Amino acid sequence: MTTAVTDHTIEAALRPYGVATTQALRDAIRAYIELLLRWNQKIALTTITDPIEIIRLHFGESMFAVNDVPIRHGRLADVGTGAGFPAIPISMAVPELECVLVESNQKKATFLAEVARTLKLDRIQIFRGRMEAYPISGQKFDFAISRALGMHQAFLDWSASQLKSSGNVIYWIGDEDGAKIARNAEWTWRALSRIPDSENRSLLIGSKNQSDRE
Repeated sequence: MTTAVTDHTIEAALRPYGVATTQALRDAIRAYIELLLRWNQKIALTTITDPIEIIRLHFGESMFAVNDVPIRHGRLADVGTGAGFPAIPISMAVPELECVLVESNQKKATFLAEVARTLKLDRIQIFRGRMEAYPISGQKFDFAISRALGMHQAFLDWSASQLKSSGNVIYWIGDEDGAKIARNAEWTWRALSRIPDSENRSLLIGSKNQSDRE
């Protein structure tokens, strides 16, 4: 099914998001799509089943953050990661990044483990459980990200306790919800960064105010 997704097709689909692909990355994207569509027949992972749209909306939008934030190294937590977006594509683009995927659904967590094993992403850890159950430790995160979690205040409260003092929260969000979140005065927010080829979806990036940090 993914054999029709040529190298040129992947390159062209990801170019607007600032993603420069390698052969290894293109092969990994095809393998991921194949797993996603196969598992999607058994469990609800995505409503998007056209491979080109998957590349654009799942991989392109995820990887857009790598240069826009930017994300180069450190530790990242993806809360409510579902089918692995945005964290796994980001990990594919930044192999040295350590990622924790927080997912409470057992079947989705099993799928995520299969993706990490198939793509040999050995810096990915799957935590099956709710974010509130993730232990607080001295090993804090540089990035806490959310694409479709909702529960915005709970996510910000969790992030405040789990992020380093220099850490960032990153939302993939619609403009209206982004504007509401940006009213939270306990965080300093960058202006919404429009995701390419999107009419109303942006990245919202925030950092904890200095006076509120531990």
